[in-house]
Amino acid sequence: MKVDIINLEAKNVGSIDLVDAIFGVTVRRDVLQRVVNWQRAKSRAGTHKTKTVSEVSGTTKKPFAQKGTGRARAGTLRATQHRGGATMFGPVVRTHNTKLTKKFRKLGLRTALSSKQAAGELVVLDEAKMKDAKTKILASHVEKLGWGSALIIDGPEVDRDFLKAARNIPGIDILPSSGANVYDIMRRQTLILTKDAVTALEVRLK
Repeated sequence: MKVDIINLEAKNVGSIDLVDAIFGVTVRRDVLQRVVNWQRAKSRAGTHKTKTVSEVSGTTKKPFAQKGTGRARAGTLRATQHRGGATMFGPVVRTHNTKLTKKFRKLGLRTALSSKQAAGELVVLDEAKMKDAKTKILASHVEKLGWGSALIIDGPEVDRDFLKAARNIPGIDILPSSGANVYDIMRRQTLILTKDAVTALEVRLK
């Protein structure tokens, strides 16, 4: 499929052929959901922790006699029913990672790219570079282009000056092609790919 290429001045500077196998696959919400859930679970620290009976600070002495007091038997004041005691079945340090095959992850990325193309929210930019890379100047270009919430994906490396100019603009994210992922693509309304990004993604997803 042919897509127009624009520059930061919102001028048409040519066109590019996008591979249908990457930018034109059937959009499946279940695939997107599984990949996003996998990404979000993988990013969780898993460091939440509560203390068990063996970890609570306190005496090991039996609080009162087993029989004859009329009270329910108790072996320790560190038990869950006592104030300051342990937590029963509380969270422990663990990993939240789940398994997802490389083939499925690639399918998820192709689906995310295709969903943006199908929705008319995919823009191809000639290059993510500026002669005078200033936040104020770039912000005016972004406003003119109507990119209120956008992800810009560049080639293997992002221009350092352009990155500095863009990182203070609310709603704008920038990633290299190697960092392209389903979650970041779907969380922003507009997806902007440079020509280098299109080439790199086609090589990565073939």
